[in-house]
Amino acid sequence: MIAEVIVDIATGETDRIFDYICADDTKIGSRVRAPFGGRTLCGFVIGVKETSSFPAERLKKITPCEDGLPALTEECLSLAKKIARRYRVPLAASLRLFLPAEMRTGKVRELTKNYATLALPLEEIKLPKSAKNQLAVATYLAEHGETECAYLNNLYAGGVAALTKKGYVTVTQKQVLRNPYEGVDGEDFNRTLSKEQASAIARIEKDERTVQLLHGVTGSGKTEVYLRLIADSLKRGKTAIFLVPEISLTPQMLSQLRARFGKNAAILHSGLSAGERFDEWWRLRSGEAKIAIGARSAIFAPLENLGVVVMDEEHDSSYHSETTPRYSTFEIARLRAEHSGCKLVLGSATPSVETFLKAQEGAYNLLPMTTRINGKSLPEITIVDMRREVRRGNQSNFSSVLKEELSKCLESGNQAILFLNRRGYSQTVVCKECGYVAKCLSCDVSLTYHRAEDCLKCHYCGARYNALSACPECGGVKLTYTGTGTQKVAAELSKIFPQAKILRMDNDTTSGKEGHLKILKEFGEKKADILVGTQMIAKGHDFPAVTLVGILDADMSLHFADYRSGERTFQLITQVSGRSGRAEEKGKVVLQTYDPENEVLRYATAYDYEGFYRNEVSLRRGAMYPPFSKIVRVLVSSEDNEKGLETLKEIYFALEEIYRNNEGKFLFFNKMSAPIKKIQDKYRYQVLMRLCETDIIGQIYDVCAAAKRRDVSVTVEENPVNLS
Repeated sequence: MIAEVIVDIATGETDRIFDYICADDTKIGSRVRAPFGGRTLCGFVIGVKETSSFPAERLKKITPCEDGLPALTEECLSLAKKIARRYRVPLAASLRLFLPAEMRTGKVRELTKNYATLALPLEEIKLPKSAKNQLAVATYLAEHGETECAYLNNLYAGGVAALTKKGYVTVTQKQVLRNPYEGVDGEDFNRTLSKEQASAIARIEKDERTVQLLHGVTGSGKTEVYLRLIADSLKRGKTAIFLVPEISLTPQMLSQLRARFGKNAAILHSGLSAGERFDEWWRLRSGEAKIAIGARSAIFAPLENLGVVVMDEEHDSSYHSETTPRYSTFEIARLRAEHSGCKLVLGSATPSVETFLKAQEGAYNLLPMTTRINGKSLPEITIVDMRREVRRGNQSNFSSVLKEELSKCLESGNQAILFLNRRGYSQTVVCKECGYVAKCLSCDVSLTYHRAEDCLKCHYCGARYNALSACPECGGVKLTYTGTGTQKVAAELSKIFPQAKILRMDNDTTSGKEGHLKILKEFGEKKADILVGTQMIAKGHDFPAVTLVGILDADMSLHFADYRSGERTFQLITQVSGRSGRAEEKGKVVLQTYDPENEVLRYATAYDYEGFYRNEVSLRRGAMYPPFSKIVRVLVSSEDNEKGLETLKEIYFALEEIYRNNEGKFLFFNKMSAPIKKIQDKYRYQVLMRLCETDIIGQIYDVCAAAKRRDVSVTVEENPVNLS
């Protein structure tokens, strides 16, 4: 038999099918070891046939990988081909999305352990009294049955080996699955559905449309709707995928799923160890687990017979990949739902403008949930004009209103969350004498001062620099630290409220698999009074004792040079406000701003999503911004500035020809340096386009695919979430 193999090299030169001789029982989707150019590489069987057009003497033989099951399902192969065509990437690059990276490279294997059992009844085992350890092992096995050898050896050294040699004990090797977040088990409650929840479930089941939009205010019980839909899917013998936007939400959601569904829930995300990720992936592929939960990459879970796909907080920008292929998770989720004939359920209190427009037009089924599950009203938001605070001489990060509310909150034994979407202590270090600003040597960005480590960090490449004692340009010692980050806020809070226990949650404090879990668990158990954090604390979390939320700089995301800045600000304010007052006590929110008259803030404080949406859609329609057009960015980056420029010119001239032939389809077309001119020692250039018709996007991808070089990166982004 002949196997059609894609070799695991993601380059254009090898992006084709190679024929190999294979065993008769070779299955499509299997991983194999394929001789290729003097090396043996991993490959994927995408077809099997009886004959090849190549001479038999030229064909080499593949060796199967001992996976037990084909690693790739039929659906995975079909979807990988669509992704490769859609984003013009080698098929090997899209196939990689469906497998744990360490599995492809052979760096991770099944974890096996040796177990001992008695080969004979205890009364038939004859041992001298001096063989104390052997007698102890035999007695233990008689009482407890099969036991791990390592455990027995730790108690009774040499006993297992001696008994095995005499034929009294049998040792067998078994696979042991590594269990991420072991001990993360929530408590399941018998919840009675509200009228809105029951109505939403009934309408989802009856509606024939693939995409269902659950538009529910924070605390309206969207999670219970998801869990009921997943339970129904399992009852029908099907599987489910549950996507969350942040890794920090995964343990909390996993505990709820495990409480409801036991070991049927498996977790997939980049924070796991290689072995844990492999084992969880394998539990899903083998059918032992039927629910995949995780961030963006969990959409590629190896599940068959999908019954429902849930995408919580569908508006979140983390659902867009910023590495090649730059896919939209929603697009992949919809393809999987359509392939399986199941529903894709999107959930959000603040849906993206594009999604809500589709729902308003009838393409998606719109399911509103307007009341909180506890029957309480949404927390009242108080706007504080920070300009007045400054005029009164208050130069701190905390308004008098926020300090007063924090005092009341702590006195009553409740908890508070303070939100600032910027980590570190100070944003920039500036020399007052010559104006020097400390910048990263590898990136065209200023460094952030981190007081706890007393160092400067680049938040783009992760580089660390020693803190400055003098200006490297002029030698002056008048250095000022401008801007505020979460580290500084936590330090200042400790001085104002020395009796309060304060936790900080940002990228600096959540390293490691359980970094998020430890902080959330400690705060959830009321071992801390105030949680200071970035946007990872803004969504999904449910802390009953939180009655106060402080938003320290509501303007931070409002004035970015991005057409989505108003939308993102509205979403963040709504999401973080929703953490307050989720139990019996009414919640409060203090929003600090230097622009209190801004209409986005006005809509946000009134929780008026539909008013915000109507205004935003009107603005975008008038300016012809997405969803009424599509922004396409071609990003060129290279460590060699000259080669980067040459590639940019080549791409620009080719795209210019498309522009001339289709001028009526373009609203904007130009080349320029990227806003951040250098990241990780790579110079960056871009061609920006705004299209009113999208049928030429394929031509843009083709131009860029043809211009790629080994030492120059070329990527195409559609409606990029980050234009920097």
